[in-house]
Amino acid sequence: MEEMKILGRENGNLKIALSGEVDSGNADAFYEGVLAAYAAGAANIVFDCAELDFIDSTTLGTFVKILKRVKTDGFKMSLINLKPKIKKLFLICSLNSIMEIA
Repeated sequence: MEEMKILGRENGNLKIALSGEVDSGNADAFYEGVLAAYAAGAANIVFDCAELDFIDSTTLGTFVKILKRVKTDGFKMSLINLKPKIKKLFLICSLNSIMEIA
């Protein structure tokens, strides 16, 4: 999936960069790609969203599914460098209360 790039592991975190659009058309591929990287070595997941331009409600649900998976294993998930319009979606849905949003 070209919208997702595994940046590697750093300080106990799996860092993943997102770019372009992640929506209902590619959310399943996004989910599977993240789980495959996570399965290779469970760790906290940090999504760098500096180049992410658009998400939809399907993507919000996908982030929640990923969060549930990592929390079950005792890890955390965070999103960094969100553009204001995307960060607003997480805040409107109160997802900042269950995941780290910087």
